Amino acid sequence: MKKSILQVMLLLSLYSFGQEHAEREINIQLPKVSYLDSLKATFINHSTSNCIDERWVAELANVELSENMFSDITEINYDTEVSYSLSSEVVKKRLAKLDARSPFNIEYNPALENTIKAFLKNRTKAFERLMAISEFYFPMFEEHLAKYNIPMELKYLAIVESALNPRAKSRVGASGLWQFMYPTGKQYNLEVNSYVDERYDPLKATEAACQYLSSLYEIFGDWSLVLASYNAGPGNVSKAIRRSGGSQNYWNIRKNLPRETANYVPAFLATMYIYEFRKEHGLQPKKATLTYFETDTIQIKRQMSFKQISELLDIPVQQLEFLNPIYKLNVIPYELEKPHFLRLPKNKMGLFVSNEDKVYAYLDYLESQKEKTKIEINPAVSKDSLASNQHEKEIGLEMTEGKIRFYTVKSGDNLMKIAQKQGVQLSDLKKWNNLKSNAIFSGQKLKIQSNLKETSQPETPTKKSEFYTVQKGDTLYIISKNHPGVSVEDLKKWNTICDDAIQPGMKLKINE
Repeated sequence: MKKSILQVMLLLSLYSFGQEHAEREINIQLPKVSYLDSLKATFINHSTSNCIDERWVAELANVELSENMFSDITEINYDTEVSYSLSSEVVKKRLAKLDARSPFNIEYNPALENTIKAFLKNRTKAFERLMAISEFYFPMFEEHLAKYNIPMELKYLAIVESALNPRAKSRVGASGLWQFMYPTGKQYNLEVNSYVDERYDPLKATEAACQYLSSLYEIFGDWSLVLASYNAGPGNVSKAIRRSGGSQNYWNIRKNLPRETANYVPAFLATMYIYEFRKEHGLQPKKATLTYFETDTIQIKRQMSFKQISELLDIPVQQLEFLNPIYKLNVIPYELEKPHFLRLPKNKMGLFVSNEDKVYAYLDYLESQKEKTKIEINPAVSKDSLASNQHEKEIGLEMTEGKIRFYTVKSGDNLMKIAQKQGVQLSDLKKWNNLKSNAIFSGQKLKIQSNLKETSQPETPTKKSEFYTVQKGDTLYIISKNHPGVSVEDLKKWNTICDDAIQPGMKLKINE
């Protein structure tokens, strides 16, 4: 009897546990899938190369190296003897080798020997790190130097200037890899505004540096004097030459140069020496994970932030900051008059290009979620006027003063279709909007000149159209079922939709 009672109790407890467990399972709510996650699930992914390792990005953007280099050049006295196990005879022989294969006038000087010894004594680990970072930038530097027929050794100048930190900024405001001051940057077409500082752009700044170095060589005809004038300005070098009795030898005029410039050329030559004789001194640089040429750029068609790009492409904002140091506010602006570019590792570039329409669709979605300014309608406005405005909206035009109207480009639009719909010439449409090609994008506003009555044409004289605003959760199938006699294929044809992707807020034409 007791055994039977125990069995019944056990069965009841198991039933109760199972019931409770089932209830808990029923109450579990699946996480909601966001619009972003659902969009990314449809991305086409063509991977072409490894992404940048985060530790490598941190090293490339490290400010410690540039700060130490600034300190070495401005504060250390290289005329003071440095205790280091390296004979003067060995230094002289190696400098003679460098001189034989370089257009620079490289001759032995005690200050240069002291600089070499100071770097080897205090900065070997820093130089091993710099040698790895060099692999990222040097191929791009060499391409530009060759273009301007400038000695390849001048790639070492960026090490002395910024320790290869693209966002380096000196105490006096010189900025970027090549440390351009604002007036010099403007002289060589490096734009600076609220959004953009092109002194930080590695490619544009390198081009400007090559132009500047070439112009300095035309003045002085000696690369050591070019280096001195790059640092101190050609005016200060010219003064030092006059004060030295007209001497054209850097070492002879060095005492009449500012202290920073007196250290600058020895620091450059010592850097060249350490790079060229790194094996002899046992330096073991780490390998770079990729080079600057393993990244690529794309022209953007809408303003976008690094945060938005990071969310879409799963790339850290820190990487975007490093690859796009030109953008001061982590926002890439959009201007019709001047293109702006996004630089990405090649695998992420492949992802962006393969899904470009979806990227801009996401930006459209975010824009649609913003709170809009409320506009109060004047009661005095006539019903006829309101009806006229509604008609304009239906055909894609927005009211403005005078004879100019604006058409907002929709997904699937093309210029020819818009021109035909508005009753204007394609060539006029391109002229009014300063378009050099037929490329347009969703959300773009196109100017339509001339009166509405002259430009807006009904699509067909025998058909009328109604428009449906896509709601959250809608699909083409649901919309077609809610409109008898309308198929999914009809909706795609009437609205020039190539796939099933629609977004809340989109207006779909429904022909009757």
